[in-house]
Amino acid sequence: MKLSEVFFKYRSYTPIPFIIIMLFYQNSSIWSLIAGFIIACVGEYLRLWGVSWAGSETRTTGNVGGTYLIISGPFAHLRNPLYLGNIMMYTGIGIMSFALFPWLQIAGLIFFSFQYHIIINEEEAYLKNTFGRQFEDYTSNVPRFIPRLSSYKVSKIEQPDFSWKDGMKSEIRTFQAFGVVIATLLILWFLRRS
Repeated sequence: MKLSEVFFKYRSYTPIPFIIIMLFYQNSSIWSLIAGFIIACVGEYLRLWGVSWAGSETRTTGNVGGTYLIISGPFAHLRNPLYLGNIMMYTGIGIMSFALFPWLQIAGLIFFSFQYHIIINEEEAYLKNTFGRQFEDYTSNVPRFIPRLSSYKVSKIEQPDFSWKDGMKSEIRTFQAFGVVIATLLILWFLRRS
């Protein structure tokens, strides 16, 4: 099994070691909790916006693939809004915990940047093979991670329907994990202050 396949299949579980370390070495303050929460929420909103366009295909753990070349919503500004959203969520939670700050957050950023680089290369190879010139035009106009200000628009590329409801349904597991980690950090912070 290739490294990209391993990372793709287990991408939902790779944050767990970092979360365990964050909880164990938690050193939160009210300001780290507030600042980190804002960053994490922006990351989750970016994920939700992207999933509301991409649908449940983003939850697959088998082979890389996709029905559409999605260039709408956040995908009109950057190619990987879900991965950027994930990185923002992990960074925000890391700031909330203030565990081994800033070394654990830097290690997490390096690890997840590497992981997503490997996964993105595999996904983009699939998209190039499947959508050809349309994907090449898209990649030449839309950056991977740093959003462009104006929307990329090509009317002839078929897009899926946008649905906040489907996005919310697809994000239930993420909301649950996010809520449990946030609640645990708040409880640990409260207990430490008592």
